[in-house]
Amino acid sequence: MMLAKCSEEVRIKGETLHLKRMKKWYGGTLVASLFMLLVHITGSPTVQYPVNGSQVISVDAIAFSLFAQRNLSEGEQQSLFTWNLLKNLINHSHALPNGVEAIKEAGSAWNSLMALVQEKKLGYANDNSSKKAKEKQCPHFLNKMNATEPDKCDYKLRIPCGLTQGSSITIIGIPNGLLGDFRIDLTGEALPGEPDPPIILHYNVRLHGDKMTEDPVIVQNTWTIAHDWGEEDRCPPSTPDKNRKVDELDQCIKLVSKNDNRTVSPHSHGSRKSSVVLQRVKYFPFKHGSFFVATLRVGSEGIQMTVDGKHITSFANRETLEPWLVSEVRISGDLKLISVLASGLPTSEDSDLTVNLEALKAIPLSHQKPVDLFIGVFPTANNFKRRMALRRTWMQYPEVRSGTVAVRFLVGMHKNQIVNEELWNEARTYGDIQLMPFVDYYSLLTWKTLAICTFGTEVVSAKFVMKTDDDAFLRVGEVVASLSRISMTRGLLYGLINSDSQPHCT
Repeated sequence: MMLAKCSEEVRIKGETLHLKRMKKWYGGTLVASLFMLLVHITGSPTVQYPVNGSQVISVDAIAFSLFAQRNLSEGEQQSLFTWNLLKNLINHSHALPNGVEAIKEAGSAWNSLMALVQEKKLGYANDNSSKKAKEKQCPHFLNKMNATEPDKCDYKLRIPCGLTQGSSITIIGIPNGLLGDFRIDLTGEALPGEPDPPIILHYNVRLHGDKMTEDPVIVQNTWTIAHDWGEEDRCPPSTPDKNRKVDELDQCIKLVSKNDNRTVSPHSHGSRKSSVVLQRVKYFPFKHGSFFVATLRVGSEGIQMTVDGKHITSFANRETLEPWLVSEVRISGDLKLISVLASGLPTSEDSDLTVNLEALKAIPLSHQKPVDLFIGVFPTANNFKRRMALRRTWMQYPEVRSGTVAVRFLVGMHKNQIVNEELWNEARTYGDIQLMPFVDYYSLLTWKTLAICTFGTEVVSAKFVMKTDDDAFLRVGEVVASLSRISMTRGLLYGLINSDSQPHCT
């Protein structure tokens, strides 16, 4: 059997197949993943990872939550083929950053989802609950006018299904009150037993400075109950070398501008010419008593803030505190809030209204017909639109529709129950989703890579296994033709391999 792993995102434009370089450490992640797979297949002794004694979890309790027998139909079980083969991850949950948290949180989310599924099967859902479920659909757009309410010091806007790349929060207001300081917090879901939710982005505007400066400053940060506040990102930065790029935009623009003071000086020959003196003055996007329009927009690497159309700050995503986890916007402080608008939110499609639904469903796997190529796609749980875009485009290639090539989305659980409900319905409808028994943090890409290799070898026994992302367009016909021209009798790694990288594990 020949095994191929694409360690790069495959993009195709025109007639050329482009390979995009992954981040440096990812090449090492690939090597570590394939090594783990080979150890599993050959039956070699299990690799022992160092265990942090302060992180103690009940293996039996988690295993029971995630892998207990459920009353599921044959169709529902098809989305759990890989899930049931990854049980050993529990024994190695300390091997990667956030592995313990990801599995524990998945156990809670899975129990809640299965309880809801069983309620519906038993007919407990009445007209009122059906209406409530309809209201909980992930909306694409939310807005609130005249948001400031008497006798309230803050405002909260619920974001039902998180944020995704391209989502934005626009706030219109006027700094007022004694100081004019205000805060914008993007918060996530609180864990069971924890009173306060994590803060994924804390955007703090201090018009009169703070303990470090008397000048106006913007402070960005994150907070969790386990790790308290993170390292502050200040704008202007405390030192010049602190300013870096996020999505190719400055973490903090230079908060100065040029002010032209023009004077007129006489010259000989009776002519009068203007001389220009340029004076650099401090600029700050927010001013006490002045109207502003500010937008937080989610990029691929972090979140950017523009004020009155001008880019001001960027904030890089931090591990376990990523935009897809945002569940609420909180605005507080000395601010007259005029309106709040959330747009570009992830939303699922109503399958009852989908044209040619059967043409979008995955071809069932067949033991009689082997798969030449298995393609695993890495999406986030709430990125419904991207999965639909792939189903309508390159997943319609004849090789995919004939079953010669199998495509599956490898998706981890979400901390938001609404997202998990939508994901479960999507998996049942299209049959192309493989759920993962952990919450889908970016730091766990190694586990998702292992899941792809597991599905491609133990579920479908494909000749070749490939990985790609949900923002890539794959010319499946060209990939298959390219593989057919390769004559290999032993294992194959096909792609751009970064041999200088190291495994991402601690």
